[in-house]
Amino acid sequence: MESITNWFTNNQDQLISLGINILIALVILFVGKIVARLISKGISKMMEHKSVDQAVISFVASLVYGVLVALTFIIAISHLGFNTSSLVAIIGAAGLAIGLALQGSLSNFASGVLLITFRPFKAGDFVEVSGVSGIVEEILIFSTKLRTGDNKTVIIPNGSITSGTITNYSTKPTRRIDLVIGVSYDANLADARKVLAEVVAADERVLKDPAVTIGVSELADSSVNIVVRPWVKSADYWPTYFDLMENIKVALDNAGIEIPYPQVSLHMNKEENNET
Repeated sequence: MESITNWFTNNQDQLISLGINILIALVILFVGKIVARLISKGISKMMEHKSVDQAVISFVASLVYGVLVALTFIIAISHLGFNTSSLVAIIGAAGLAIGLALQGSLSNFASGVLLITFRPFKAGDFVEVSGVSGIVEEILIFSTKLRTGDNKTVIIPNGSITSGTITNYSTKPTRRIDLVIGVSYDANLADARKVLAEVVAADERVLKDPAVTIGVSELADSSVNIVVRPWVKSADYWPTYFDLMENIKVALDNAGIEIPYPQVSLHMNKEENNET
């Protein structure tokens, strides 16, 4: 016990110096995180002032924050007397090992950079990626957030997005509605076309140019299929789609034109056995 007391007494100055350095390092880390957060927010506000896309703002802000925190950590470690050049070499070696172990994450990061650079979509666009449809909320470093039509948040890895097909429904101001309406083989096709044209023309959301396409597309097993292809503004797509489907059904019923459904006719032959 006495030897321990003597050791503390003999090394009192070094211990106090070490304690002060540790305290300063902790303060550097604490202040560094605050500064990193302030700088990140400042960059975000500056980019918002220049009307930069929100997805780009989120990505750049999170990237800047991560880099500044890493630099703060290195500064804090160097203040404790560690050789930062050796530390950088160690971090590089560790980074290589971690990189090999986290290839998927690095792929997602690289994909995030590609999404920000080439911008196949932006925040607020309605897209379909990796089998999910929704509105883009944020493009982060490793993933992208979508809000689906039923208000669910779906987080998709960026690597899955760039490695697949991206369908952006918001890049064009107009969209074409593709309807397939089946009528009976007994129906008068001229009358059916006339009814369909009247229903489409009555909807003010349908654009005059390009013109509506109405024509027979298929002679199916149970029906003659007629395609109806009006053009609308992208924002009016689904409301117009639903209204046209309902109005077409009502109009065809009023005109006495049958919309058939699959039927199976069963013919039974009665055999008579004559007894002799």
